[in-house]
Amino acid sequence: MSVDRARVERLTRELLEAIGEDPDRPGLKQTPTRMGDLYAEFFAGVGEDPAAPLAHTISVARGPAPDTLPSGAVLLRDIRFRSVCEHHLLPFAGRAHIAYLPGEQVVGLGALVRVVEILATRPQVQERLGEQIADTVADHLDTRGVLVVLDASHGCVTMRGGRQPEASTLTVAARGEYVDPIARAELITLIGASNAGHP
Repeated sequence: MSVDRARVERLTRELLEAIGEDPDRPGLKQTPTRMGDLYAEFFAGVGEDPAAPLAHTISVARGPAPDTLPSGAVLLRDIRFRSVCEHHLLPFAGRAHIAYLPGEQVVGLGALVRVVEILATRPQVQERLGEQIADTVADHLDTRGVLVVLDASHGCVTMRGGRQPEASTLTVAARGEYVDPIARAELITLIGASNAGHP
């Protein structure tokens, strides 16, 4: 399902009128069109299958590097994402970290990035986003454990209400072997080290 840009444009005009503005004044005349484009980008993941990027797998034993069987986790850190909070339609953005214990089948790392992008580009809450990423990887990839850590800054916290510009939210979703906090402790340490240099 694609975003109905024309309808978004009409509703944006109505919204501008509802707040007492003139949608035909020079500064706002193109705003409805811009909002149509913006919402098409922000909500491109609505109706898209997040598991589709995981469909093409690579055999570890029969793949291009059969002599490099992974003995531990594959950890992809610092995947930048942005989403829109479904409560106020304000943006939240941050970094996703995904780790999994591979079985016989693995995927290209870009596939994990696409899973995050698809699930983030729909109305979301951070807690559910992390759980959905973990479920998608656990259910559609040959893995013994999955860990997803999201660290994000929310517009509804930084721009309204308490207005805490430095606040960020950290969520953890775990499947399989990583449900055990001891099993995931090393990964959490590695993820924390990766964020040491980030604001």
